Order: sequence, then structure tokens, then C-alpha cells
Amino acid sequence: MQTTPAPTHLLLPFAASADDDWLRAMQAVPAEQTRHVARLLQGMRPLSADDAGANSLSPPHELALARLEGLAGDGLQDGLIPWAAWERAQSGDSASSTEAWAWVTPCHWAMGREHATLTDPEALGLTEADSRALMAAMQLYFNEDGITLHYAAPQRWLAAGELFRGLPTASMDRALGRSVDPWLPASTHTGSSAAGKKLRRLQNEMQMLMYTHPVNEARSAQRLLPVNSIWFSGTGDLPAGFKPHNTAPQVHAPRMLANAALRGDWQAYAQGWAAVDALAHSMLLRQDAGEALQLTLCGERRAQTFESIPVSWLSRLTRLFPPKPLQGYLENL
Repeated sequence: MQTTPAPTHLLLPFAASADDDWLRAMQAVPAEQTRHVARLLQGMRPLSADDAGANSLSPPHELALARLEGLAGDGLQDGLIPWAAWERAQSGDSASSTEAWAWVTPCHWAMGREHATLTDPEALGLTEADSRALMAAMQLYFNEDGITLHYAAPQRWLAAGELFRGLPTASMDRALGRSVDPWLPASTHTGSSAAGKKLRRLQNEMQMLMYTHPVNEARSAQRLLPVNSIWFSGTGDLPAGFKPHNTAPQVHAPRMLANAALRGDWQAYAQGWAAVDALAHSMLLRQDAGEALQLTLCGERRAQTFESIPVSWLSRLTRLFPPKPLQGYLENL
């Protein structure tokens, strides 16, 4: 049976959550189920932190990942981590390194009496054929704003255009399962720039376009949720001199905790910690052998990175004592 190699850096989005049910769910996770994570942390010390705040457009785990990928440049402005440009550069398209890009996600907004809620795009089960059909219909409208769409996956397209240069947008991890209003491009939260207003206008036009689009008529006949909106994120251009990693650092950022937390599925969240603990067990063996490892715990306000303490008689003596409970590391995130 093939096993996944232990990462040298494990980064955990949504190790803590702002959801009211998170603490109760975490308290219900048996200490035995996270014992290897706790032991791993016992042999580590704090290294660096990313403080974003609960209302930032870019969540702490994205800030931490951006620094690791060399996207910080002269600094990271909130909502301007250029993930779409980074993805394009990773594909080997060097000609696009000076362009501004965005991710465009076809999605479903659940309409309530007072606000719309962004639902998980993965749950739509959108096929490549339907995704491409929707993208082709939208391209005519995007052309008017000098934006070119590129297909990447059924749930995500890439968009190139000057409109995205310097335009902050909210990460989907901020808005999923929540009211979209505070996170829209032209909202009070993100500023009311001319570019933000154009993006919001384009978003409104696409909502009207999709209302009677054949793809949605077919989905309705199959009793599937319609694709009734799009989400812009990952906007901006790459920092000067950026070069994709030829040999990417061995950073592993599994999404099992994030996906469960965003769904509010706390049973799955507890199971996610069991999977994380299995990874920590493999890392613990490497740490005990003297390897330098890192662990980044991310909440919705803050991310804290820890690094291994060099092996010494004192660190070995420390291991004789019970480790600090994991929850103690998470409550301030």
C-alpha cells in the first residue's frame, strides 16, 4: 500500500473557526485523536504569525501560503494575493507574467428574504461542457471591459484584464455559506472604486444572462440548482521579478478541515482531525530523527507557524512531560 510522504511543512486552513459551533465541536474531539499533533507541537517553537483579522478579504491561511510561494513582493495588500496570475505562471505562460488576472467561479447564490448566501460551487457538479458553454456566452460581455476568459476547470476560469490590477476581492473562503453582501467588489467593505463598480455591474449582467440560459433550463429540468452568479477572487498581478518555484517547497495544505468547517459539518471536522493526526504521526518520526519541520495552524483571524526545536538533551527531556492540549494552541486563532 502506497503512503503519502510526510511533508516538511504542514499548513492547516480552518484549524480554528469563527463559527459559534466550532469550540463545542473541538471540545468533543478526544485528546487521543490529536495526540500526535500535540506531540509534534511539543517539539516546536513559535516562528512567525500572520494576523489578518476576521473581516479581512484575504484569510490568514492564504497570507501564509502567499509568503511561502514568493508572492509577498514588497508587501501583501488585503484582497490582492494574485492567485490567478500565480496559477497562470505555474502553467509556464511566461508572457502573462506582467498581466493582471482573476479567478472567476460560476456559482449558485441561495436567495433569502434579506440577503443572498454563497453556496459551495463544487456541490453544483457542473460539467466541463456546461461550464464552457456558460463561459462562451459571458465572453461577449467581458470583451466590453477588455477581459479575456480562459477555461481552467468546470468550477473555475481565469480572466485577464487591466480591470483586475490593484482591485481587491474577497477570497471564496471568506464568503462561502455566508451573506455575500459584505464581500462584493463594490460594497462598503471592499471600497467603492470605479473598477469595483464595473466588476459589480458585470456580475449583475451575468446574473441576468444566466437566468434564461439553456444550461440552466436543462439543469432545472433535472432538478439541479441553477448557476445564477459568478464570484471574482485571486485578483492582481505578480510582484516584480517573481519566478515560479522550480522545485516547490514541500508544503502540504490539506482542505479536509476547511471543507467541513465551511459546510458546518462538525462530525466530518472531527474526522478531519483524525486524518491530520495521521500526517502528524509521520512528521513526528522525522522530527525525532532531527529533521527541521514546520507546522502552520490557521484560523479566521490569525495563522501561527511553528518550527522544530533542534534535538538536544533538553528537548528530549521535555518529551517526558505530557504535551499541552491542542485546543490551547487554537483558541487565539
